[in-house]
Amino acid sequence: MEKKLVLKNEISEISKLAAFIEELGEELDLTPDLVFNLNLVLEEAVSNVILYAYPKGEQQEISLSANVSDNNLVFVLTDSGKEFDPTQAPDADITLSAEERQIGGLGIFLIRQIMNQIEYQRIDGKNVLTLGKQLN
Repeated sequence: MEKKLVLKNEISEISKLAAFIEELGEELDLTPDLVFNLNLVLEEAVSNVILYAYPKGEQQEISLSANVSDNNLVFVLTDSGKEFDPTQAPDADITLSAEERQIGGLGIFLIRQIMNQIEYQRIDGKNVLTLGKQLN
């Protein structure tokens, strides 16, 4: 099974992402908790692309595909924005209070906590982020 979604790099497109994840959850009979967590992870990843990958006002597309095989759900997020490898970002220090903690990094921390696989590649001028979740 494969599903695809193409979004514009506008924050208003996040609602389409949520609908995509909900639909996927229904098709795969995923638990509400898992659907919530997948939505959280993908909203974080996509919103980072929307907010930081492109110069302000530049219209671009972001593509997301979802594939399932061998009880493994794999998302591939592709954009042509500036190069950023989230696998190299340091973990947020969650032992610090909110006031002491640096801004940023919590989303990547969340992605690492929820997903079983996180891989990044730069291919033909595009960021390709692969996120996998074991379903059993």
